Amino acid sequence: MKRVVIVGGGSAGWMSAAYLDGALNDRGRNKTVEITLIESPDVPRISVGEATVPSIHHILDVVGLNEADFMKKTDATFKQSIKYVNWLENKGEAYHHPFSRFTPGPIDRTGQRWMESRRDIPFVETVSAQAVLSDINLSPRPLGQTQFAAQLKYAYHFDAQLYADYLSEVAVARGVQHVRANVVGATKDDDGYLESVTLEDGTMVEADFFIDCTGFKALLMEGEMGVGWDSYAQWLLCDRAVVAQFPYEDHFPGVVRPYTTCTAMSAGWIWDTPTQTRRAIGYVHSSDFISEEDARAELLAYQDPTLKEYDTRTIHFKVGQRQKVWTKNCMAIGLSSGFIEPLESTGIYMAELGIAMLAEHFPKRREDMAAHAYRVNRIVSNRYYEVLDFINLHYCLSRRTDTAFWREVQKPDRINDRLKAKLEHWTRKAPSRSDFDDQSFYGHDYGQSVKNDPEIDPRAPVDAAGLWDHTSYEAILFGMDFRGPEFAELGTDRPNSHPARAVIETIQAGAKALPPHHIWLHQALGMTPWPPAQPPAGWVAQPSK
Repeated sequence: MKRVVIVGGGSAGWMSAAYLDGALNDRGRNKTVEITLIESPDVPRISVGEATVPSIHHILDVVGLNEADFMKKTDATFKQSIKYVNWLENKGEAYHHPFSRFTPGPIDRTGQRWMESRRDIPFVETVSAQAVLSDINLSPRPLGQTQFAAQLKYAYHFDAQLYADYLSEVAVARGVQHVRANVVGATKDDDGYLESVTLEDGTMVEADFFIDCTGFKALLMEGEMGVGWDSYAQWLLCDRAVVAQFPYEDHFPGVVRPYTTCTAMSAGWIWDTPTQTRRAIGYVHSSDFISEEDARAELLAYQDPTLKEYDTRTIHFKVGQRQKVWTKNCMAIGLSSGFIEPLESTGIYMAELGIAMLAEHFPKRREDMAAHAYRVNRIVSNRYYEVLDFINLHYCLSRRTDTAFWREVQKPDRINDRLKAKLEHWTRKAPSRSDFDDQSFYGHDYGQSVKNDPEIDPRAPVDAAGLWDHTSYEAILFGMDFRGPEFAELGTDRPNSHPARAVIETIQAGAKALPPHHIWLHQALGMTPWPPAQPPAGWVAQPSK
């Protein structure tokens, strides 16, 4: 395989181009694969604040990007955690899902002990310093030569358009061919393999392998290869997002939070992601439970109760996954392969996973295609199911009854069977790593997803904890007071909760060594020192805890 054509740009397309060039061409130094990216000049660019998980560092390493340059070019800030507000009872409660936590040696019973304790300290604060360090808005990294022994994991918030532009700049400079044109068709051989794509001027671009990065349209994977879509709408009800940008020159809140905030609303939730120049917020909601006009009003009220007019945009999406992401000599990356609402920042991650799997299984001969497709389809599909289970978990544990949406998401038929089996298992014990070994729990019939397709593994999907293991599940379960009412019936005759000594020591050291996040951004990256805007009359700050 010597020629690869990527149809579609954006984050998915340019990640694919830059990553493949880094992995297969040694960052342009050893040209073994010719890469061409065809990008439509007519597709509108959607700029929303993007949040990631720590796996983003793998992309930077393979492409060969300097972190400081990357952060400057993409308007990036640090992300240490996701903070969930009002998900349990809508009473101002909040909890963190941090990237770093303390594990006390080979046997970890911290979850079991906390579950049976008085729960007088939030669980995450007993095992992680990152929740407290995030709440006081500290950077995960010190400045200059300051010593800080703890290695705090972090990801980033950044501008998705700037990210695509930066990767484009790097990839083109290393030899990736960039064609601006609309693809209007394709040709296939007698065996159903793609031979070429046709541009609107009649030009035919031939290749040995094709990557579909055309978003939900899935021009190649669905339009040409006929691969269908499996919907997750039964378990995840949201299908819209109203989005807005609040530039710091008018709306700087005085700090740059080193975490993503996810605040539950009447029919969904609002993301709040800070970059170096603005905050991007978006109300992910279900159109069955709220009108677009009312969702827009809730979004603006979240920012400022006095704000009635502001530029917003509504994005429509569908949740689910492509029945297979690789067929013949075509692979879907990004939205063309699947999408799950970005509650845990998995959009960029799933594109990363797909392109990394392709690079690892890049075929040298046509005869290898089916075997590689079979394996990659299994890995990527399992990861989509893992994400589905974990996002579904956030909703079904809620005890909110104030709106029809929150009453609906708690119903048994809104919880998928794999997650039901996990939750039943965890009524008998706290989560542990072995729970993810084979995903077979007592009393649950998983069945088989048998399909007469040699590129699809017929076994039932499993959650192999590729992204989240028991520690992440504990953060959500105990942040949502899992089994709390059951243990409350035992009264106060339970031990107090205790943070680990290592957590206390890291918080103390961090408070001395780590600068405020916005100060790190000023000094290390040259971020503008924005003056705080004066709040309008009647404005009430969002609670931080």
